[in-house]
Amino acid sequence: MSKVTLANKAGFCFGVKRAVEETIRLREKYNKDIYTLGPLIHNNDVVKSLEKKGIHSITLEEAYNLKKNDVVVIRSHGVGKNVFDHLRKNNVIIENGTCPYVRNIQQKVEEYYNKGYNIIIVGDDKHPEVIGINGWCNDTAIISKDGENIDAIKSKVCVVSQTTEKQSNWEKVLNRIISLAKEIVAFNTICNATEERQESANKLSKEVDLMIVLGGYNSSNTTKLYEICKKNCENTYHVEKVDLSLLNMIGNENINKIGITAGASTPEYVIEEAISKMKKQNDISQEDMDLYDKYFKDTSNISVGSILEGEVFKVNEKEAYLTIGTKTEAILTADEYSRDNETPLNQQIKVGDVIKAKVINRKNSDGLVVLSRTEVLRAEQQQVLKAAFDNGEIINVQVKQEVKGGLVALFEGERVFIPASHIELSRVSDLSKYIGQNFDIKLIEYSRERNRVKIVGSRRELLEKENEVKKATTWASLEKGMVVEGEVKRLTAFGAFVEINGIDGLLHSSEMSWNKVNNPSKLFKVGQIIKVGVLEVDRENNKLALSVKMLSENPWNNINEKYPTGNVVAGKVVRFAPFGAFVELEEGIDGLVHISQISNERVEKIEDVLKIGEIVKAVITQVDAEGKKIGLSIKDLEA
Repeated sequence: MSKVTLANKAGFCFGVKRAVEETIRLREKYNKDIYTLGPLIHNNDVVKSLEKKGIHSITLEEAYNLKKNDVVVIRSHGVGKNVFDHLRKNNVIIENGTCPYVRNIQQKVEEYYNKGYNIIIVGDDKHPEVIGINGWCNDTAIISKDGENIDAIKSKVCVVSQTTEKQSNWEKVLNRIISLAKEIVAFNTICNATEERQESANKLSKEVDLMIVLGGYNSSNTTKLYEICKKNCENTYHVEKVDLSLLNMIGNENINKIGITAGASTPEYVIEEAISKMKKQNDISQEDMDLYDKYFKDTSNISVGSILEGEVFKVNEKEAYLTIGTKTEAILTADEYSRDNETPLNQQIKVGDVIKAKVINRKNSDGLVVLSRTEVLRAEQQQVLKAAFDNGEIINVQVKQEVKGGLVALFEGERVFIPASHIELSRVSDLSKYIGQNFDIKLIEYSRERNRVKIVGSRRELLEKENEVKKATTWASLEKGMVVEGEVKRLTAFGAFVEINGIDGLLHSSEMSWNKVNNPSKLFKVGQIIKVGVLEVDRENNKLALSVKMLSENPWNNINEKYPTGNVVAGKVVRFAPFGAFVELEEGIDGLVHISQISNERVEKIEDVLKIGEIVKAVITQVDAEGKKIGLSIKDLEA
């Protein structure tokens, strides 16, 4: 009894599977016979099956004779640009089923041909895919399988490959071009399905005594699989089906290990049938049966919202392609991978990476499952945020946007709303200054409304706690008589509130200056940093009295010595009273010129004789240190 092993990559590739499914869907959509430009796939059984469903394979000449509103399907191999132009002239309905990978090659060829590059295609010049690609550079491409027909080429060369070409041929041609061309743009466009099947078949064929390659005899990729396997295993057979004669032949040989692979256009039922027939007389392990089950499992079990893992097989700057299981392929765009909009995707991930992602579309227009890693990250971050909310943990966020009523910040990509009233301890008029800043917050709300999660954070709560600690430290350090610095926070008619390390102290107007202060705003401005003396500390009642006066000497000290009676003194007129004018001699000391002492002439109105701010000289007539009064006479000076 022989052991049978199936290559872990075999059978229908994405492009072929998509083409068959889409064409059947189109037959139902139009409800009439439709036509494919050439056999939809290189498998006679499938082509016959489609024929019975009203899907007919026709030649290019027959396609050009189609009538208006006839439906023609461009198969996955694709066609040249001129074919599209010709079909449009006949007003037929064109359904383009070109494989996305092939369409990508066509676009690159057209782009670089228009830029003046000489196009080289690594592949078979008779293969319909290569013929179609050549049609996008006006049929001017050099087509080569080994580079031997490349002699003289232009300085600028763009190289692409047939999707089903062997990697070894690609390397031969590329090495030849490198030795000849001055400027080369090379795109290795061998399809991952081809690469994977070839690598898998190559590995398996080295480990077995007999190798079976399933697929159509006219299938290019199946033929290449046969060639690869034949090099490693002499007993390699290319068959479209496993029949009785093959089974009998295997039974008569001394075979211990049998390997099976299949081309990209080989239907699943052909592989299933082969395994079923061979299972009756050969040993298939449970491990291999699990692989078969996984392989043949329909993708209908993939549902939107399910989380799965996929392996990257191709990646460019904007999107990555992944395999899910053994035969399903998916796409992951850059914006669904991360919120890093600046770094190209192929610098964030590489081929072979296994990525956990969520299904957001079971099948897009190209037949691919659409994945989102950001949705998985969002769910994970929401769990982290939920735990932070439940446990009262502090998180650090970056402010991204100003919105109505507050700010939007991000925590590891997840949005958190911070109300304007929760940004600072006091009201903030300009929120835009916070954009780009990072700071700590505490979550004050985490709720789910239908499918939306509401997350609200507060910075104010943390500031309040910090302020409480700061206040306690400040109260413990303050002592009467200390000189400290503080910020003027508010001005009132009776004084100013000055913040000293988180504590508001009152600087009464009577303590602002040795002069009389009627309007504190003329002395101080909000936000001004000033030095003050601690006048009184009342910790029990949380009251702090401050003074600026105490920082300077009382000007009335030794007043008799500083202002001896009978001397002439100069001062500034600062205010009027009904009974006279006050003259400032220095800060905190005003002298009174009684109305009777202003002039030898009768004075009716003081303002007719003196002006506020005017500098005048007068004789000191009286000094009362205890009553803090100084009498002055301008009239005596005149005498």
